Amino acid sequence: MVTKFCIKNLNIWFDSMQALKQINMNILPNEILSVIGPSNSGKTTFLRMLNRLNDLNPCFKMAGEVIFEGKDITKIDVGVVRRKIGMVFALPLLLPLSIFENVAYGVRMHGLVGKNKISEKVEEALRRGYLWDEVKDRLNESAFKLSGGQQQRLCIARTLAVQPEVILFDEPCSGLDPISTAKVEDAMVKLKEKYTIVLVTNNVKQAARVGDRTAFFLNGELIELDKTETIFTAPKDKRTDGYIRGKFG
Repeated sequence: MVTKFCIKNLNIWFDSMQALKQINMNILPNEILSVIGPSNSGKTTFLRMLNRLNDLNPCFKMAGEVIFEGKDITKIDVGVVRRKIGMVFALPLLLPLSIFENVAYGVRMHGLVGKNKISEKVEEALRRGYLWDEVKDRLNESAFKLSGGQQQRLCIARTLAVQPEVILFDEPCSGLDPISTAKVEDAMVKLKEKYTIVLVTNNVKQAARVGDRTAFFLNGELIELDKTETIFTAPKDKRTDGYIRGKFG
């Protein structure tokens, strides 16, 4: 089986607190993997491990392996890792710049020069983020004038502009209204044609709507991983069933 990530016996600690315990799983190319579970179940720690953001915490320790495209991710230059594996956070993290410059900034940081080439990359990224038609006539306006949902799609476009292979989403719709949420979800479903997507969400209905497979985490353990339809209709573990039914979490 071709895999994008292969995680083997992964354990993570922050000082003496163990956040993840013996995680073994694969993430497949061009799938949306939904990751669900209650607060403090290890979901975000798992997500941040995939592009080494946990490294920024001085208390972080790990054991086990995270293999990305056949290579130990800890042995790949961290700059390369974060270019190939982009991340969209719960709250849109915009730069105090125009809509255009929010996308162009990352393109320039990765060495592309020339006004026309940069403009082409910005337009391409905004189209892939399903935002171009809404902003093409106002590219020089402040990004902060966009609605919350548009700001989140701008962050997606900015991530796409540096041509990653994987996009990590950490609760990307937590502050959005239903209409904006639907647009972000539509974008994710279309993006999986070219990208591998890992979505951490507390919204089990969202996980069911967009995920090809779903992983259920509880107390730092991977309880169950299966096709999304199976997880939501015939889970093998009673704890998965209880969480999905809202009995805890």
